[in-house]
Amino acid sequence: MTNKPLRAFATIIAMVGAYITSAAQIPEGYYDSLKGKKGAELKNAVYNIIKDANVLSYGSGYGKTWWGFWQTDRTEDGRFIDRYSPESIWPQSTNQGAVGAGMNIEHSFPKSWWGKTENQAYKDLYNLMPCESKINSSKSNYPMGKVVNASIADNGATKVGKGSDGKNYWEPADEWKGDFARGYMYMATCYKDLKWTGAGLQILQQGDYPTLQKWAYELFISWAKADKPTQLEITRNNAVSKIQGNRNPYVDFPNLMEYVWGDSIDYAFDPTHTECSGNYSGSDTPIGPSEETIKEYVFTQDDGGFTTETTTCPEGKTIWKLKNEYGWVGSSYFGSMQEGDARLVSPEIDLSEYAKVTMSFEHAANKMNDVAPKDKFSVEIRCDGNTSIIDSGLIKWPKGTSWTYNGSGDIPLNDYAGKKIQIVFHYTGNTESAGTWEIKNLHIKGIKNTASISAATLSDGSFFNGNASDGCYSINGQRITAPAAYRGIMVMKQGGKTWKVAK
Repeated sequence: MTNKPLRAFATIIAMVGAYITSAAQIPEGYYDSLKGKKGAELKNAVYNIIKDANVLSYGSGYGKTWWGFWQTDRTEDGRFIDRYSPESIWPQSTNQGAVGAGMNIEHSFPKSWWGKTENQAYKDLYNLMPCESKINSSKSNYPMGKVVNASIADNGATKVGKGSDGKNYWEPADEWKGDFARGYMYMATCYKDLKWTGAGLQILQQGDYPTLQKWAYELFISWAKADKPTQLEITRNNAVSKIQGNRNPYVDFPNLMEYVWGDSIDYAFDPTHTECSGNYSGSDTPIGPSEETIKEYVFTQDDGGFTTETTTCPEGKTIWKLKNEYGWVGSSYFGSMQEGDARLVSPEIDLSEYAKVTMSFEHAANKMNDVAPKDKFSVEIRCDGNTSIIDSGLIKWPKGTSWTYNGSGDIPLNDYAGKKIQIVFHYTGNTESAGTWEIKNLHIKGIKNTASISAATLSDGSFFNGNASDGCYSINGQRITAPAAYRGIMVMKQGGKTWKVAK
């Protein structure tokens, strides 16, 4: 079965269908160095592309693993996705960075395989996923393989037990076999130089090539061919790439594995003339709504309708000024450092149609006199007659000693979805620090609230009706007699097509 659970959930399941091409997310020229290579040379070329990743710190809290899972492994209504358990959708997490209730961070390639060193592999999100605590404990540090006797555990999705060689393995559910196989291929490529030990040697061998043992890569290729990338896996690849800066090429090009280990190792690979995952990401499957631009303000061309409010400023002076080269510039230095307090205020921005909202901007800060910009400047939101300061920890701040612009990062505004707001940039300065704050390229993006749409119209003119079905089943094959009350991922058959939806 090739259609895996998508982010088409109870609140957004009825929506206009769309189709995504993974290649659209790949930076231009990212895979150019793979052209003309095959076998061992190709695997090493892939390694050189993906080997360096800006991984998050491990654990919970701001900028750590659970912070990343909020972006890579959550449903649109805020629940964590667990690929190891039949209860695939877990309760909502309301705070980014908080641990999912009853869940662990699971290493698909166990850390014990390289001696538990907290290296890049230890923190790589392509190797880490949220997992229910019990099955995480049961699967221990065993490698992935075919289980012939699930003597240790079988939770209805993941089997743990003996393989045909009498050693312990874990085996994912059919719906996830391709995902995990491509993950194992990524790890065996990206971390080929690690010294493997313990249970990892059941599937791995030392050296650049093939790294995976023959029986293992043959099994994983068969799983990956039977379970090709669909929207959920493509979306996760893009989300992790946005965080780490590298990609899983075995998701981008599902037949790359054949050129590295399989039936095409004697043929040269060409990334510009091969099938990418977008070509079969589930052509009969409705997917979630895409993010769109709500408002965009460049500031180097016009003021964007922004106004200024000055509380403290020397007579005849202006703190916020618009300059075509730099955008909006705030400073209370007028020949000398002066007391200054002024706000740059946006026009009203209507978020009433949106269920999820973020904003980002570029800014530079200089001449801060050893004071951190976050201690003098703030970003505020006005809504319903109240003004709230955005937590400075959610904003990436410049150092305060350069005119180089830095991105603020995506700042969540979900608390204001469905409302009307104004964005405020609040400058303060004094006789000890009267730095300069420059702001340009403000973007407000969002995902529309689709709860009121009643049917998903697909490109072939058909539609998906969540209330009508020729049969509903759990991911372990049990028939669901009351789908309206079921919580989790369901396999639904309707009109000769197979769907996977989550409720």
